[in-house]
This record gives sequence, structure tokens and C-alpha cells, in this order.
Amino acid sequence: MTDVWPLVHAERHALVDDLSALSDEQWRTPSLCAGWTVHDVAAHLVGNASPISVPGLVLAMARARFDFDRMNQADAARELGDGPAYTLRRLREVAGNTDAPPFVPLVVRLVEEVVHGEDVRRPLGIAHDYPLAAVVPALEHQVRTKVSIGGGRERAAGVRLRATDADVVIGDGPEVSGPAVSLLLAVSGRSEARADLAGPGLSALG
Repeated sequence: MTDVWPLVHAERHALVDDLSALSDEQWRTPSLCAGWTVHDVAAHLVGNASPISVPGLVLAMARARFDFDRMNQADAARELGDGPAYTLRRLREVAGNTDAPPFVPLVVRLVEEVVHGEDVRRPLGIAHDYPLAAVVPALEHQVRTKVSIGGGRERAAGVRLRATDADVVIGDGPEVSGPAVSLLLAVSGRSEARADLAGPGLSALG
């Protein structure tokens, strides 16, 4: 999936542009990612884009006692620096990187950029038009992947997801319809996106 990288790079640069004009107060805004501010999410994205070797990943996991959430928090903490200006500079520096964690499917880069992009933008009231070429593969990956490893398979179980802005239908059962990006957010555990969705399966969407 080498065509993933241009999409990832475009989304990183777009987010840098959107974050560039934020006030200190806006950087402290709670994101859609529970317990994290806009600044925390930006720092996490820096860590995601930074190179890491197999030994480095194993060491980081061991330090976090093999708890992925704890490892992510440690990565983000390192990139908070002395404030938002530092994190924004680092995000700009890594925007063109083509590094991904070992053993992680490349499509996860799209999941990260789209979902975390909305984690930041929605609370700030910033609209962004994500290309379907990025959103659809991310959605398809999430519905195949267990919640325990960052996916949304269990949330999407037993419903039929239909995108209203793309030729995408996934699953069987009562229908849930709406924009592809909102379906992606919902199966990724962002309940705020449910307001964009409709259909008899909405109550069954985990």
C-alpha cells in the first residue's frame, strides 16, 4: 500500500496548518480522545510519525509493562516539550516521514491521521474535507480489527454500515448510515459522531 504515504503526508500537513493559528487556550481544549487535550493528541501524532526499530518497540512496550495505552501516553509526554510551539514544530518536522511501527499494517497510518485529526478538529469547530481514498480503507480496517488492539470490530458487529458519500456497504443487520468519516469515528469509539448517523441499527452500534 505504497499509495498510503501521499495521503498520510497530506493529512499531516493539513493538520499542521490548522493547528498553527491556535491560542494557548485552544491547545488545552479536551479532544474527543478521552482524557487527552488537543496538545496531547498532537504530541501523540508526533510519536506515531517518528522512527522506531524492533528493539526500540520491544523496549518501549516492556517499559510500559506491555500496556499499549501506557506506551502511547509515554510517547506523547515526550513530545509535549515545553509547550505547544515545540510540539507544532516537531509535528511539522515529521510530517513527511515514512516510518511506521514494526508489525503494524500501513493502513493504520490512515486511521491515526483521520481519527485523531477529528479528535482535534471537532472540539475546536474546525471543518476538514478528508479524501475518501483515506477514509474508506481506514473504515474497512477498523471493522476488521478488534477493539482491544485499537479497532472497532465488536462495535460494528451485527449492523450494516452504509456510507452516504461513498459506494461503501459493510456488514449485515439493521442499517446505520451517514458520512464515511462519521462511521469511522463511531466504530473507533467516538460517540460524538453518532449525531451524524441514522438508521434502525444505530442503537446496536457499540
